Amino acid sequence: MHTDTKPAKILRSPFFIAMWLTLFLVEVIKGALLVAILPVYMDNILGLSAGVIGVAFALQYLGDNLFRAPSGWAAERIGFRATMVTALICTLIAVIMIIFFKSAFGLAMACLILGVGTSPLWPCAMTGVTALSGPQNKNGTAMGALEMAALGGTGLGPVGMNWLLERTDHDYRTVFLVLLGCAVLVILVAMILPGRVVVEGQHAAAETTGTAVKVPPKPTLLTPLIRLKKSVQGTLQRVRSTLNVNPLVYPALFMQSFVIGLLSPVITLYTRTDLHISPNLYSLLLIAGGGITVIALLPVGKLVDRFGTSLFLHMGFLLASASLFAFALITSIPVVFGIVMLVGVSYAMILPAWNTFVATLIPKGERGAIWGFFLTLQGSGMVVGPIVSGLLWDHISHPAPFIGSAIVMAGLAIVHFVLSRRPYRTAPAK
Repeated sequence: MHTDTKPAKILRSPFFIAMWLTLFLVEVIKGALLVAILPVYMDNILGLSAGVIGVAFALQYLGDNLFRAPSGWAAERIGFRATMVTALICTLIAVIMIIFFKSAFGLAMACLILGVGTSPLWPCAMTGVTALSGPQNKNGTAMGALEMAALGGTGLGPVGMNWLLERTDHDYRTVFLVLLGCAVLVILVAMILPGRVVVEGQHAAAETTGTAVKVPPKPTLLTPLIRLKKSVQGTLQRVRSTLNVNPLVYPALFMQSFVIGLLSPVITLYTRTDLHISPNLYSLLLIAGGGITVIALLPVGKLVDRFGTSLFLHMGFLLASASLFAFALITSIPVVFGIVMLVGVSYAMILPAWNTFVATLIPKGERGAIWGFFLTLQGSGMVVGPIVSGLLWDHISHPAPFIGSAIVMAGLAIVHFVLSRRPYRTAPAK
């Protein structure tokens, strides 16, 4: 894979086009299953309890997060194509299991496998875009385009599957067959990704340097496992020696998705029970907020490439904090629409700028492993956030999760202010 530092050429590269389509199709499948299909299917059709549904969804997030770092590590060694195709076969298996399994255990395992199957998606995308952007890390445009694919797929999946359910008189088998076709299609798309990745950095140099050629020992049945163990140990050692970031980066990664975790379980409940918004009006509300985010992502990404990340992250975090705080206090529907649009604008500022900022902290060696580690940390907020959100909702008040998310966003603004001035450790990591 050849590097090219021009943002426009990155978007036209075969790797980026294949990765964009893969990301979009996977998010269509995930969005359809997790938002529109499984909650209703498991509750109304199979009669499973809300607790079982919660456990199944938690297993999906767990599988996704646990395997992000290993999949990033694997992508650098066996290539994007082999990593993604292998993982996406797991996604196909998960959809097949959802079609045929009716038990709580079977569906929970299907959700876990679905999480494992989608885990390499963002590590591969971020690693590839970071490599393509070259030493100047001008990848804000590409990051914005990737977020457009993710948000577009997440939105189109539920909307499309709900429309199909209405057209087929709630025939779930037809919906599942469409998703099965999407799973096969995304595997075919992933097959055009690069087969091998030429890794820049320390571990590539370490494999090619040396003053003497050693005769390899005679292989045994344990040789592959021994080599794997040595490779992992070497990777961890190099990550510790090359990753020289300010420790505040780690809580910032967690906080960024923790906010979404706080909001996701209660936003629908709050609009229905407290704001008394009808389902159709709620759909318009989602379109107003999500639509403006998708539309603004690419222009903001281009501006990030031109002016840098600091201004957009400062403004984005502060605007998100103020908007979420206002959302918790104001009940006038026209004003709520305006607030939701402001939240959408703030996220359009944050998403490409944040990913671009994080990309500047990642050394050339072990990009895949470090991106996987960072995305695992970031994704852990999505696991913890819903639990905290439920406690705030049940034991404090219904607006409490929104006020909590506003406070976290304000904290992120402060943390980023410090990081923008001192992104690295004052002394090299040991």
